[in-house]
Amino acid sequence: MTGLSKQGLTRRALLSRAAALGALTVVGAGFIAAPDAAWAVEVTSISEQEMATLVQMARDIYPHDRIGDRFYAIAVKAYDAEDKKAMVSEGIAALNEAAKQAGFDSYVAAGWEADRVAILRSVQDTPFFQTVRGGLVTGLYNQKEIWPLFGYEGESFSQGGYINRGFDDIDWL
Repeated sequence: MTGLSKQGLTRRALLSRAAALGALTVVGAGFIAAPDAAWAVEVTSISEQEMATLVQMARDIYPHDRIGDRFYAIAVKAYDAEDKKAMVSEGIAALNEAAKQAGFDSYVAAGWEADRVAILRSVQDTPFFQTVRGGLVTGLYNQKEIWPLFGYEGESFSQGGYINRGFDDIDWL
């Protein structure tokens, strides 16, 4: 089989398959990959489809066009744990059921962001949604690599505080 080594799918084959498919893609057992960058996330407890749904859900809850999917994948990776498997499976099943009631095959099959947001609003009071939303606050925004995109320079105490370091240099207000 082309692209398979004795140890499984090679990195090159994984990335080429993802690029050929053109979207956040389930490319093999335990992997999700994206065509816009060289990254993939491995799942061990939840399914690949569940991880893809969590990434899309995270992007729809906290949408930032300038932040790549890999940062959202890092933020929801914590839900790929044996002790969270049942909550994720049941929550995504309920999310997909809400999508079916709205006329879609699944949550990720809803092509427009507005449709997915409407589906999320229908389940926003569930413990699953609240857990994922709450976890994203730290899971997403504590990633130092994305701080410059928001203009945040990090903590300032070790550098003398903000008073003498441009606390009033915001040009977008």
